[in-house]
Amino acid sequence: MQVGEGFLKERYIPLQAFREEHEKSIENLEEFWAEQAKVLDWFKTWDRVLDDSNAPFFRWFVGSELNASYNALDRHIKAGKRNRAAIIWEGEKGETRTLTYYGLYREVNRFASVLKNLGVGKGDRIVIYMPLVPEVVVAMLASARIGAIHSVVFSGFSAEALATRINDAKAKVVITADYLYRRGKALNLKEIVDKALVGTPSVESVVVLKRGSDEVSMVEGRDYYWHNLLEGAEKYVEPVPVESNHPLFILYTSGTTGTPKGIVHSTGGYLVYVAKTMQWAWGIREDDLFWNTADVGWITGHSYLVYGPLTLGLTVMMYEGALNYPKPDRPWEIIEKHGVTIFYTAPTAIRMLMRYGDEWVKKHDLSSLRLLGSVGEPINPGAWKWYYEV
Repeated sequence: MQVGEGFLKERYIPLQAFREEHEKSIENLEEFWAEQAKVLDWFKTWDRVLDDSNAPFFRWFVGSELNASYNALDRHIKAGKRNRAAIIWEGEKGETRTLTYYGLYREVNRFASVLKNLGVGKGDRIVIYMPLVPEVVVAMLASARIGAIHSVVFSGFSAEALATRINDAKAKVVITADYLYRRGKALNLKEIVDKALVGTPSVESVVVLKRGSDEVSMVEGRDYYWHNLLEGAEKYVEPVPVESNHPLFILYTSGTTGTPKGIVHSTGGYLVYVAKTMQWAWGIREDDLFWNTADVGWITGHSYLVYGPLTLGLTVMMYEGALNYPKPDRPWEIIEKHGVTIFYTAPTAIRMLMRYGDEWVKKHDLSSLRLLGSVGEPINPGAWKWYYEV
């Protein structure tokens, strides 16, 4: 992570202060994390900060109750942030949408009602197989609102990979879209879902977000269009209090070295972690526009595109498309257009963009940027030097 002088003046933590905090976290672990947990709103406080009696299966904030959707939405509405932008979305063609916190709150409540009407309740699993559009966040937070457990599957995965994850989670509902748009082409996601569902007996319903004008195959009694289901939805759904260690989501390993394994992330410990690491690593400000280019199908997307930023009431940039399409200056164009302040991407993307030369970057005013980050594999010195200097 590279910082400029302005960032250092505003957010620099002296090394001695850092060491003192680190020491506290080691010597008085439970007291330290009890203090950090104040970053969230809890419906009920814990009986014990950490239960390590069954290590390595640690349980955090035992006996407490909270709701992830409430922490990402309701509390910000109550704090007067209803008209603040939560998500600024842009598609490959340059079309844009902005969802305020109140707009996102309304969409999440209505879709939570849709899920309830489909028979989804606390502890049920839903699989989300969608493009990088605001509705994927709506689906995640709606699931969390009713105490269900979501599993987002990267929309680039095959029907076989999708089926494996659906069956392992025993998902009741699959949420998808008719089409995904990338590099100027439309990919029929519903067709992939239909292939996957041939051998998935647990699935009762499929919700399809309609984006294209072309019709896709719909199975009567199983498949429903998102917009049609919203017609009978309630405008408000009470957030279900869940115990801190209740699963928030399951995210599967890639499966490149064997059968994909479902990693279960609980609610309380995970939310405290992502909120605090956002604050510590990024030194965030109220006026930041945070752009993490990761897809929501990966843990980086879950943590630093959805749950971390929204729990803290920040504004996130969301882009559906390839970073070098239709031209190699797509990221720099978006940063200039929207005034992105923090840019977070992968070394692979940086090396790809480097190859096009400096002129594509220098065409744009990137003065809004104050912090750069890289995530994923280790970054090589040459790529980092270019990333920072150019």
